Amino acid sequence: MEYKSELEQNIATKVKGGVTKAVKIMVFILFMIAVVFVIGYVVMRLWNWLMPDLFGLTTIDYWQAIGVLVLAKIIFGFGSGNGPKRRSKRHTKPFGKEKPCHELRRDFSEWKHYDEFWNTEGKKAFEDFIARKEQH
Repeated sequence: MEYKSELEQNIATKVKGGVTKAVKIMVFILFMIAVVFVIGYVVMRLWNWLMPDLFGLTTIDYWQAIGVLVLAKIIFGFGSGNGPKRRSKRHTKPFGKEKPCHELRRDFSEWKHYDEFWNTEGKKAFEDFIARKEQH
């Protein structure tokens, strides 16, 4: 008899966990629907408050506000934003190992002589380098 009650307990626990998960999913879905309705309403109110006076546009209804939101998402993207990107550990630099900005700056004042160097010595030096490479 003890085995049967343990089996019943396991089944009851699994059913309770499944019901709890289903309820959480339903609450989340209802919450997201409510958020969409509230955002659509806010967009409609802001549009009708600002756009006719500022730009001479007509007022819009709720569904047109939802359409404006969808259009904006299509044009500007679907929310990737500037949030943290998930990358594997091998592609990330260890914290504190970045070079300071002053080490990244270079002195480009000598570059004004680059064209003269290339025309007099650079072409010949490069051709000699290629010839050595081809011999090996």
